[in-house]
Amino acid sequence: MKKHHALLAVALTAFLSTSAFSAQLMKKVDFEKVESQYTKVGSITTSNKTSQSGALEDLSKKADKEGGDVFVLTSGNTNNKIHGTADVYKKK
Repeated sequence: MKKHHALLAVALTAFLSTSAFSAQLMKKVDFEKVESQYTKVGSITTSNKTSQSGALEDLSKKADKEGGDVFVLTSGNTNNKIHGTADVYKKK
């Protein structure tokens, strides 16, 4: 029984740790207030997504790969499928 609880605790900690460090979407208006605290590390795109949440999840994963803490949408299009671009920033 103790092994079961220990495994559950480790799995939960791993889940919380990975989600705690995911790059987060920041609205442009909010980012402009704190822009001096960040350095741009790249730009990312997503395409052919069927939902807004799917597009945001894809952008967040790509921002993580770039080493970013936040991403700010720069464009979006919803003709049949969702397409978007974002700039990725890392805290200084």
